This record gives sequence, structure tokens and C-alpha cells, in this order.
Amino acid sequence: MVAHLVRLKVTLLVNGFRRSAWQTVLFVLGALYVLGVCVMLAAGSAALGLAAPDLAPDVVVALGALLVAGWWFGPLIAFGSDATLDPARFVTLGIDRRTLVNGLALGALVGIGGAALVVLAAGSTLAWLARPALIPVAVVGAVLGVATSVLGSRALSAALAPLLERRRTREALTILGVVVMAALWLGFVRVSNGFSIVSDDVGAFLSDLGTVLGWTPFGAPWALAGDVADGAWPALVARLALCVATVAAAWWLWGAALVRSAERPAHQGDARRQEGLGWFGRVPATPWGAVAARAATYWVRDPRYAASLTILLIVPVAVVALTGGDLSTPWLLVAGPVVAWFLGFGLSNEIAYDHTAFALHVAAGVRGRDDRWGRCVPVLAAGAPLVVGLVLAAAALSGRWDLVPVALGVALGVLGASLAVSSVVSALVPYPVPKPGDSPFKSPQGAGTAALVAQLVGLAASGVVTLPVTVLAGVALWQGGGALGWTTALVGVVLGAGTLVAGVRVGGRLLDARGPELLQRVLSYA
Repeated sequence: MVAHLVRLKVTLLVNGFRRSAWQTVLFVLGALYVLGVCVMLAAGSAALGLAAPDLAPDVVVALGALLVAGWWFGPLIAFGSDATLDPARFVTLGIDRRTLVNGLALGALVGIGGAALVVLAAGSTLAWLARPALIPVAVVGAVLGVATSVLGSRALSAALAPLLERRRTREALTILGVVVMAALWLGFVRVSNGFSIVSDDVGAFLSDLGTVLGWTPFGAPWALAGDVADGAWPALVARLALCVATVAAAWWLWGAALVRSAERPAHQGDARRQEGLGWFGRVPATPWGAVAARAATYWVRDPRYAASLTILLIVPVAVVALTGGDLSTPWLLVAGPVVAWFLGFGLSNEIAYDHTAFALHVAAGVRGRDDRWGRCVPVLAAGAPLVVGLVLAAAALSGRWDLVPVALGVALGVLGASLAVSSVVSALVPYPVPKPGDSPFKSPQGAGTAALVAQLVGLAASGVVTLPVTVLAGVALWQGGGALGWTTALVGVVLGAGTLVAGVRVGGRLLDARGPELLQRVLSYA
């Protein structure tokens, strides 16, 4: 039965390619890119093991711990976990818990993410090329690291799903996670400023870091070979016991969560009684107004939109962290344009988020132009003041008020251009997303690669469209702002408005021509 579940995952993956040619192309390109990066990292591990055999073990422990932590906490914050083999679909088949957990765990390795994990784990063993006798021990550690990553990820997501499916709780934990990661990065910057990369201090720092992480569930599997190399047999036994206990606990916790979800399915939604018409009573009684009211309601109440909204906090915090906590740097002004792009491109898959609700647009004969404007207006109404506020706040912190016109021009131009690109992209290439009522942690088959490539294409398209204002902004910064800075602001506003109008028209025409086809596609997403 375990082998049957793995074959089922492979079959579903292959059948997904038959759905559309572009999805196959995107999957192949994404797989080549991700696996290429993993192979390069594996080669780097081998080179480091030969060039600096004393430093390599600590680097492997640090990076291995980061890999496991990414598998554990990534689905809770960002991309969700693969739901191709949704455990809920096996409830009526009477499969015992042990078989189901083992099959789903092995099935999780089928796909780009699983293949990348295996390649990186195998690459970590190459750090011991200078001492080949330790490679078998490193292989055991790599296997335990893979098991810890997969089982821990699924166990944590399944155990916390009843709590985290509430949007407010998930947003609060995401904010907490962002603050913690920013604090850790700032601490790392502060510590790393005290030594040079070519000095012995970096080796001492990595040694201390590896020692600490090696006694956590994240880093313990990658430190086993180091214990054998040092002859630290009591530490090896203790660390091996920690690894086995972590894997066993995650296996049991995941199985218990699966049984609980089968017996008591989680109640979806944060149903709250609402008086009056809500947003529908605040917009014009027109087709685009009705679409805008529904879109605004989704942004406020739909848990699947939480990730897009939390980016409003992540970007400014990330910019501050990357600058080492220096609030006087003009780089803070970058936050406005970056947030503008994320806000605008957040509409790039709106039709897929609608799912069956999009049938109302097709059946009612809503014009494509009204649909596009209705979706853009809420983001534009809330996003434009937010972007302006971010730019002004960054200028106040850094004291660079002379750069405000340039930053505003770029930010507003990017907001209009990204909304225009989204209006076209969402009518061309929708990709699978969690259906309404599903857990926001589920990542449907084919969604990860398609979303990544679509966002890269959208970023490139937005960059091309906003090229005039970005080039002008560069010239203005080079010449010190002045009148050219205000010219940049004017060009940005005109360019953003013009591209938005053009994008809405083009996207509306595509929607008019492809409405039934798009409906059929989004309804086919499992």
C-alpha cells in the first residue's frame, strides 16, 4: 500500500502535465533551475570539504539546520504544504495510520521540493571527501535529516491546522515570526561586524554556532559524522537518540493529527454575523462596484489573502534588517516601490481564488473591463495612500526628504504597472490555489512552480513597463534630484495611470474572449 501511494503521487504529477502544455514547460524550467542550484550547492560542499576540512562540518550543520527549519516553518508562513495526496481523501478507504503516514511521507519526496531536499542532503555528505571513511556516517545523518524535515513539517502543519486556519491567529504568528527572524538577522549582523571573513574569528563563530545547532532537532542529524571524527562517542549516542526521538515523535504526532482530522473535521471559516450590506452598501450600484465590493470583502475576510497582506510588514522589516538596523540610510525608501509591486501583483491569480464564484461573472455577462476595474479599485484605493505613507515615513527616518519625489514617482508607477500586468496575467495563466474553505496551508499540485514562474514573469513585465521611470529616477539620483526629481514623480504618476488603463482594457478583452474557458480551467483544479 505504501508503494501504491507513492505511485499514485507520481501518476497525479504526470497527469497534471497533460492538463496544459504551459504547466509542463513551467515545471521543467522550475525543476531545472531549482535542481541546478542544489547541484551547485552540493559541489560547493565538496569543494569546502577539500579546501577547509575543519570548517566544513560546522557549515554543514548550520545550513542543514536552516534547511530543516525551512521545511518545518515554511508551510506555516509562506507557501503551504503539498496537498496532492490530501489525507482527507483517504478517510473512507480504511487505511491504517502507519501505512498512511509512511506512504504520504515518501510521497512528499515526489516533486521538485522533495527532489531538492534529497539532493541537498546527499550533497552535505560530500563535505567529508577529505575523510572518506566518514561518508557512510554522513549518509545516515542525511537520511535522518530528510526524515526529520518531511515528518516534522507535516506533523507541525497538521497539529497546528485547527488553530492556524483562523486568519487572525495565522497573521499574528506570521508577524511574530517576521519580527523574530528580523531580530536574529540584526543580531547576526551585529556579531558579524566584529570580525573579518578572512580572520580566524569567522571559524570560531561558525564553530560555536554549529555546536549550539548540533544539539537541536534541526542540526543534530548533520553533526553525527563530526562526532565520529572527533571520537566523541557519548555525544554521538546522545545526538543519535535525539534524532531518533524527533523522527518518532513527529511520526506519531502526524498520525494522531490525521486520525483526529478524520474523526473530527475542522470547522472552516470565521463566521461572524454582519449587519447591513457591508462593502456592497459603500460602492456605486454598478457592475464594477459590485465586483469591487466582493473583492474588498475577500481581502478583509478570506484567510487565503492573509499572506499578501502580511507582506506589508515583511518588506519594511526586511529592508531594515538588510541595512543592519541603520534607520538613517536612504535605502529605506526602497520599501515603498517593493510593497507597491507586491500589492499590485497580488491580483495576478484572482480568478483562481474565485473558483466557483467566477461562474457568476460568466453567467451574468459581466464585461471584462468592469471585472478588471472592480478588482483593481480596492487595491488602488488602499494601496496608493499606504505606499505614499511608507515613502514619507522612510524619508522622515532617514532625513532624505530630497529623495521623496523620486521614490514617489517610482512607487506609484510600479503600483499602476503591476496592477496592469496582473489584469492581463490573471486572464491568461491562472494556476491552482487552495479552494475557498480549504486550509490556506495546502499547496495544490502544480501551484508552487507555476506561481514562482508567473511571479518572475510578472516581475520582468512590470520592470519593462516601468523602465522609463526607473531610468529617469536613476538619472535624478545621479544628478542629486532637484527639478529632475519632480519630473520623475510626474512621469511615474502618468506612466502608472496610463499603463493601468491599458492593462485593464487588454485584460478585459481577454476576459471577454476567454471567460468560459477560464471558468472550466479553475473548476478543474483539484
